[in-house]
Amino acid sequence: MSEQTAGRIDLTRRRPWSERIIESLLFVAAALGVVTTIGIVVILAVQTLAFFQQVDPIAFLTGTVWSASIQPYQFGVLALVSGTLLVAAIAMLIGVPLGLLSAILLAEYASDRVRNTIKPVLETIAGIPTIVLGFFAINFLTPDVLKPIFGSAIGPFSALAGGIVVGILITPLIASISEDAMRAVPRGLREGAFAMGATRLEVIREVVLPAAISGIMASIILALSRAIGETMAVVLAVGTFPQFSFNPLESVQTMTAFIVQIVQGETSQGSIQFLSLFAVAMVLFVMTFALNLLSAWFVRRYRMTY
Repeated sequence: MSEQTAGRIDLTRRRPWSERIIESLLFVAAALGVVTTIGIVVILAVQTLAFFQQVDPIAFLTGTVWSASIQPYQFGVLALVSGTLLVAAIAMLIGVPLGLLSAILLAEYASDRVRNTIKPVLETIAGIPTIVLGFFAINFLTPDVLKPIFGSAIGPFSALAGGIVVGILITPLIASISEDAMRAVPRGLREGAFAMGATRLEVIREVVLPAAISGIMASIILALSRAIGETMAVVLAVGTFPQFSFNPLESVQTMTAFIVQIVQGETSQGSIQFLSLFAVAMVLFVMTFALNLLSAWFVRRYRMTY
């Protein structure tokens, strides 16, 4: 055994017991998260396999009609997936421009005083309970804003109303992460561009945004995952009418809204309706997991080091 190795072992043995206990607690905390995730995946997989013993997986994944409560039962998950994607797309159309513009303002234009005022307000929006945003949609947004514009074409529940409130919900997430990514760009890059005669807008467009693209895209993908997984706001604003439709003025049902409907109902445990909950949850899990992998890949692929 070399002297260097012996010295390292000796230093390890001389570490105080308090530090060893803290290290063990940290390891247990990290392992608990991993074990919990594995347990969730195993439960979803077992229950989903039980569901597929009664329902054809191909019909489930390609069907466009969902009728889990009324006979004849039909389990075409695309009716729920389309509603989920429709609400998420509307939310992204609202959240991405607002979030990026807010991030550019805070990172490049605002003074410290303005930034210290605006940023806490944006972060406060993220702390609003989603059920409050749902009530805001059905009590104000739909009857007082959307109804005068679209008239009888829009009902009390619509994907448009749900998408708008979810877009408001994800705006602070995009703004906060994107601002951090922009502020991490070295000041020397900006000063070099200014020295070459670039305007402030050209510096933002040609230097700051390309340098911070990995963080910006990560914030957008994470916001998309948040929009897909949103529950209470869409339950109240979008409705519970599952249909394969991409009309934002119609009522649809998202995957999370269906899960809430089954949990709150009188569905007997072990029934095909109860098992369908796990199949839908597995589809939702796969979608969000794929988005998280995409976010991690994008950050690794386009991350710039200075």
